[in-house]
This record gives sequence, structure tokens and C-alpha cells, in this order.
Amino acid sequence: MPSQQPEQEAGLIYGETGTQRLLGYVVDVRDRLHGRCILDVTEHHLNRHGVLHGGIAATLLDNACGTTGSLTVDSTGKAPFLTVSMNTQFLGAGLPGRMTATGTVTGGGRRLLFISAELRHEDGTLVATATGVFKRVPTEKLT
Repeated sequence: MPSQQPEQEAGLIYGETGTQRLLGYVVDVRDRLHGRCILDVTEHHLNRHGVLHGGIAATLLDNACGTTGSLTVDSTGKAPFLTVSMNTQFLGAGLPGRMTATGTVTGGGRRLLFISAELRHEDGTLVATATGVFKRVPTEKLT
């Protein structure tokens, strides 16, 4: 998705946070079970080796997991969730092109959710995975 914001499409969230605006990713909540983060990787996202910077990969995975957690309680995907812990595994080179991080709830209860995510290049290459523990933020804590 280009960094310039196209006309809003239902279920796609553009530019909601500073990080999202800075990196240029789009949050996709159209699938009510799996939050997704989509980034068109350009030279601005690469490390000195010419592949996607690991911190950006981890950011996409973390946001996909948090959005997936949010979808369990809010169909807009905007209910805030905190990352309690997250482990990331880097498996392949993140080359320029479209990357999509997709989260999946794997377990949990009323207070904590266990969520995993995969980051894939548009050609199908698995670039990174993550597993984490996420906690819903009570709305009264936000004010």
C-alpha cells in the first residue's frame, strides 16, 4: 500500500498511529479472526545488508498480534492490547515488495491471550514468525 493514503476502504486502517504513519503500513481487520499488517517494503525499510530491518519485521508481527487480540473483543480491531512478551524468529530474507504479517490466537483465557504471527513476502517466502502473550487494556486505564 503506498505511503500516500488512498481513499479509505472498509476494514483497512491507515495512519492511526505515529509508527504506522512513519513506516507506512496498513492494518487490515477485514478477517475477523486474523489481524494483518501490510507493508510495501522499499529501500527506506532495509538494513545495511539490503533486506528488511529486523526491528520493522518485529513491529509488523507485534501489531498483527495486537490487532488479532483486539478483534476478539472489538470488530473494528481498535480495542487496545499490550504486549506482555514476544519472541521473534527470523527465517528468511525480507526483500523489497509487499510483506504481510498475520496473527492467530492460539490460546488464553479472560485476561491473557497467546497469539502467534507469520510475516510473509508476496512471493510466499516466510520471513519471520513470532509468538507472544497479550493483555487487553481496560478502557478506564486509558483516561
